Amino acid sequence: MTDFTWTREQFHLPLGMIYLDGNSLGPMPKATPARIERMLHEEWAEQLITGWNNCGWMQMPRRLGDRIGALIGAAPGQTVVGDTLSIKVFQALAAALDLRPDRRVILSDSGNFPSDLYMAEGLVRLTGDRHELRLARPHELEDSITEEVAVLLVTEVDYRTGRRHDLAALTRKAHEMGALVIWDLAHSAGALPVDVTAGAADFAVGCTYKYINAGPGAPAFIYVAPDLSEAAEPALSGWLGHAHPFAFERSYRPGDGIDRMRVGTPPVLQMAALDAALDIWDRVDIRDIRKRSLALTGLMIEEVETHCPGVRLVTPRDNEKRGSQVSFRFEQGYATIQALIDQGVIGDFRAPDIMRFGITPLYITEDDIREAVETLARTLRGALWDNPRYRRRRAVT
Repeated sequence: MTDFTWTREQFHLPLGMIYLDGNSLGPMPKATPARIERMLHEEWAEQLITGWNNCGWMQMPRRLGDRIGALIGAAPGQTVVGDTLSIKVFQALAAALDLRPDRRVILSDSGNFPSDLYMAEGLVRLTGDRHELRLARPHELEDSITEEVAVLLVTEVDYRTGRRHDLAALTRKAHEMGALVIWDLAHSAGALPVDVTAGAADFAVGCTYKYINAGPGAPAFIYVAPDLSEAAEPALSGWLGHAHPFAFERSYRPGDGIDRMRVGTPPVLQMAALDAALDIWDRVDIRDIRKRSLALTGLMIEEVETHCPGVRLVTPRDNEKRGSQVSFRFEQGYATIQALIDQGVIGDFRAPDIMRFGITPLYITEDDIREAVETLARTLRGALWDNPRYRRRRAVT
């Protein structure tokens, strides 16, 4: 059983702050600075270029990929770390389209994260508009999967509302129609149980700076199902995805299996932070995370609806359909979030009017939820958001 008192102690949480934004950026594990210091002083400083061999830097994407694979139900050798999530979306989508050359439709939903859709739009342009990006409403996605569809591109948990798609059911329907499926696990990995093997996912991608807590700019990951790993052709044919990178051949030959999904040089400093963050997960049962997450999100829904009239819940009440965040609509949502931040309660805002609160059981307690809601109620009751400085839009919302 997971000891949540212990997990909370593993994070640096600023005094006087209630942090409800782990679905955007996780807090820093206390072990991270020492791990990076060791990498800097014992590895880079002393080993220099020999660190690639002596310190295992070149193997880090596969080693860390296997650690993340354990969180998403993948077997060793099926997941690799590197680059950004947008790049991994592009890789998976290009490979999937290549595997369905007789089909032209990329299907996603209107609630998907815009960057995923931007990658799809860009790929459509690169293919000379031979493909079409088609969007369905989230609750109509399953019925929209037809035999025209080459690839279904879907984020398991909606970044704004916290609504959770049924991974197994949508994948099953897609396969019945002959389509492949790419799952974006940005708001799933580390937040709830994911099983890409049992769910028969073809591709899965995700980031590590949210619920996995690897830090700003932390690298992404990609999973490829074993039956596709030798057939998936990497459109981004970077040198480290080559079968023999240091042979420096004139032409590209893809590496074996998941290695072909590597692109550029691994970000070793950032991977050191990811390595430290994953150590916490060695003592965590994701099923305990999910049970506590549902209890905490349920508590926040109840408390807000009791004490904060004027805001409207957009996150599903049904446990099976809810991720690990709670979102509310409020016309002055942006200003309200700024007022909350000023009072030490950190949430965030998503256009046009959504206040988001990420509920991460590793470090959030029932008392945190109650105090955060009390602050929200006070802010709404006194219209504390009605201040010019809270209305001024900043670069990151």
